[in-house]
Amino acid sequence: MLQTGSVENATADSPQNNAERNDIVRNDEEHARSEATFRFTVQNISQLKEQVLSLPCYVRCLPWKILILIRNTSTPDHQQQKALGIFLQCNDGSEAPGWSCYGMGELKLLSHKTDGEHLSRKLHHMYHCKENDWGFAHFISWKDLMNPDDGFVNEDDDSITIEAHVIAEAPHGVSWDSKKHTGYIGLKNQGATCYMNSLLQTLFFTNVLRKAVYKIPTSGEDSSCSVAFALQRVFFDLQFSDKPVATKKLTKSFGWETLDSFMQHDVQEFLRVLLDRLENKMKLTVVEGTVPKLFEGKMTSYIKCKNVNCTSTRVETFYDIQLSVKGKKNIYESFKDYISTELLDGDNKYDAGEHGLQEAEKGVRFDLFPPILHLHLLRFQYDPQSDASVKYNDRFEFYEDINLDEYCQEIPQSPAHYTLHAVLVHSGDNHGGHYVVFINPKGDGKWCKFDDDVVSRCSKQEAIEYNFGGKEDVPYLARRATSAYMLIYIQTSQLKYVLQDVTENDIPSDLCERINAEMRYEMVRTCGRKIRCRRLKSDTSVSSSKYYAKIFNAVKQFFTLQALAGFKYKAR
Repeated sequence: MLQTGSVENATADSPQNNAERNDIVRNDEEHARSEATFRFTVQNISQLKEQVLSLPCYVRCLPWKILILIRNTSTPDHQQQKALGIFLQCNDGSEAPGWSCYGMGELKLLSHKTDGEHLSRKLHHMYHCKENDWGFAHFISWKDLMNPDDGFVNEDDDSITIEAHVIAEAPHGVSWDSKKHTGYIGLKNQGATCYMNSLLQTLFFTNVLRKAVYKIPTSGEDSSCSVAFALQRVFFDLQFSDKPVATKKLTKSFGWETLDSFMQHDVQEFLRVLLDRLENKMKLTVVEGTVPKLFEGKMTSYIKCKNVNCTSTRVETFYDIQLSVKGKKNIYESFKDYISTELLDGDNKYDAGEHGLQEAEKGVRFDLFPPILHLHLLRFQYDPQSDASVKYNDRFEFYEDINLDEYCQEIPQSPAHYTLHAVLVHSGDNHGGHYVVFINPKGDGKWCKFDDDVVSRCSKQEAIEYNFGGKEDVPYLARRATSAYMLIYIQTSQLKYVLQDVTENDIPSDLCERINAEMRYEMVRTCGRKIRCRRLKSDTSVSSSKYYAKIFNAVKQFFTLQALAGFKYKAR
């Protein structure tokens, strides 16, 4: 019998409509997740003739499937044997040739015996249109699969069960809406500016600094050479746009030529120069002193003679601390090494003036740690044996929360307890590689990965543990030679201050008007270029005045002057 049913009408805020909306949001979140575990049961395995695919499980909005097939493989003595092949397949489902997704996983053949051992194999692969499945042609021999002692085949229904655990990075070259999945957007890479993009994102999420940058007076400055205005524009776009933000105007304001954007610069030096420029621009303004207030710490360098009463001290300021990685287990061992004393003796005795050459101890003591602590891990160092810079990818542990009280000369008024805010990561060697950054935007332990124009949510483990470096732990879960090279901590007592909300009301009205005017101009120019390609391609004899008049008239067909005048870039 054919049964019919009625469709109930629902108002916008009815329980039914709210439930449907919540289901859609929940489904989107599940599809965008970074990892998942799913199973595939194949019935009548002994009769299997053709390859079979599981239903899809969505990770990073891509369908992942388990592929099972029969293969004839060669033994070491060149004998043919029947084997079960198991693969993990990823397909974006579109015709886009340039898509890619780095995936890691574990395939497990389950034993149906209560005391049986599962058979598992791990894999990692950059999936793309030409290699959309990866796995093991000889996962297990057919003879071993059918061995009843192992219990891989369920005798009741002649079935096997495969379990797949998938971890994937956000895909490239496919439709990935960073704003939708995370609330944040990325930065376009100009060629080799991924290191700069990582740093810019950390500065953007230093909210109190972003608010101060907005307040720098830039109204009379040339937008093509003003670093302050170019940074204001990048921050504005990151805050309100829905699409990845360009940085060409910022690099142009640095005085970089196109070639410079294809060269990787020293990260520490770049950050120091940028903060120095901001500090100078903030002088004699309402935000003067913001940079040192946030990033400046104090230490005392000393030389203390061992046999006479003579001590030399010098108070120094710092904006970052360089910590040794080689031979150190964790961040605390590096701090102990930093404040350890050096003995000046023998030919290296200290000239103590009227006391002559004396044995002495040389070292530093921390007087004050800043609210925002930048720690540079010395992953890249000169190796005298090879006469070259090498990368030390040794395992080096750091933590979500650290206590630095014991490294202060005196007990600080405010405890030197810090919360991890950002982890800047390098994959590759001393000859090159790729930079990404993991950020804890609100300081609540919810992490995001910023990989140039792609932003994705990630687990705390991905942000911290997977970036310790080394080869012993979870080698299949991380790219080769991947490790943290810079850590940003915020003093726990200052979290609310540093990460305070930044709204439209915190942006000066004249800055908003200037940026909106720039965007109106950019809209007209973009439309002009499109129209030029479409309508004026064959008209090569038009004079320049007539040409621009033609462009302007064509643009008016797309926008009225009133609409252009009213255009404004606002948060959604």
